[in-house]
Amino acid sequence: MRIGFDAKRLFNNFTGLGNYSRTLLEDLSIYFPDNEYFLFTPKVKPSPQTNPFINNPFFQVVYPKSRFKNWWRTSGIKNDLLDNKIDIYHGLSHELPIKIRGTKIPSVVTIHDLIFKQFPNQYSKIDRSIYDIKFKYACKNADVVIAISESTKKDIVHYYGIEPNKIKVIYQTCGEHFKIQHGTGSLRAVQKKYKLPERFLLSVGAVIERKDLESTIRALSLLSKEELIPLVVIGRGGKYLDKVKKLIQQLDLNQSVVFLQPENKELPAIYQLAEIFLYPSRCEGFGIPIIESLNCKTPVITTNTSALPEAAGPGAHYVAPQQPNQIAEGIRKILNDKPYALKLSEEGFKYVQKFDSKLITEEIIKTYKKILNS
Repeated sequence: MRIGFDAKRLFNNFTGLGNYSRTLLEDLSIYFPDNEYFLFTPKVKPSPQTNPFINNPFFQVVYPKSRFKNWWRTSGIKNDLLDNKIDIYHGLSHELPIKIRGTKIPSVVTIHDLIFKQFPNQYSKIDRSIYDIKFKYACKNADVVIAISESTKKDIVHYYGIEPNKIKVIYQTCGEHFKIQHGTGSLRAVQKKYKLPERFLLSVGAVIERKDLESTIRALSLLSKEELIPLVVIGRGGKYLDKVKKLIQQLDLNQSVVFLQPENKELPAIYQLAEIFLYPSRCEGFGIPIIESLNCKTPVITTNTSALPEAAGPGAHYVAPQQPNQIAEGIRKILNDKPYALKLSEEGFKYVQKFDSKLITEEIIKTYKKILNS
């Protein structure tokens, strides 16, 4: 098969959407090397994460020939799909080109979430309008919609009236480097490099309002001096990050919160060094950081809402959204009850095997073949 992908996020996004795209394409090249993979992108941001896809015999990167790069991705790309004799096209992040049906090229779109519908105040009016138009169009015109969780599938049916049998739930996986257990020497080298505390809690993800780092910070303030261990925060942010830092200062927690931007390749070791991974998000389409943590055998505290229970399964201590008291209780329990912490670690690691890379990639290929055969 000659498979085309909307690779803008793969080459230019370094959080959830980009990670999904890079992991999927890497796995396809490993498990199904006989296919031809075409990556359509208006631009490329060179980095250690994107460089493996450039000048790689498994991937053909296709750029726009015109100056109107944004319009190319929205519409002009169709000519390039035809020129490259693409058999099937996959919009990896919510979008498909306008009138793609006119090319008679079958298409798939992955919908990660419809969070802008559930938390409209966290998005500008223009962004909500654009997302709504693009997402709805893609869902209605794709041959198959891939939802990354049952929670997202329900939202697609609810908000856009898409027939459930048109939507295929295919979960996400994470990078293979999160599935490697590091030895003591390797862990200590990373700990020394980043001057990490001997014991610490961990938060990973964009520092935005929905992910609610505030509740984690407030939970720390509820712990006694004997219970409190530092929190390491990995993630970028804007105005909300400034708000969080002011809260840290107000609660006199400056010595207990460390902000860090490590290399991606060393993130698994940091997960494995952490005592607990904290992810009290108010809403997620899935939650890749959770399965990263489960693969690293680190106990998770997360919320009992949206797709998060699907991602974490029995390997997490659940709390209600925006409940610092419950987060603090979870921290106490995991730190003080070693059998409970071990139980979370073991059950979480067993559960996360359902998101095995080969199994996920096989489901993607089966979906492509089913569309082509029909």
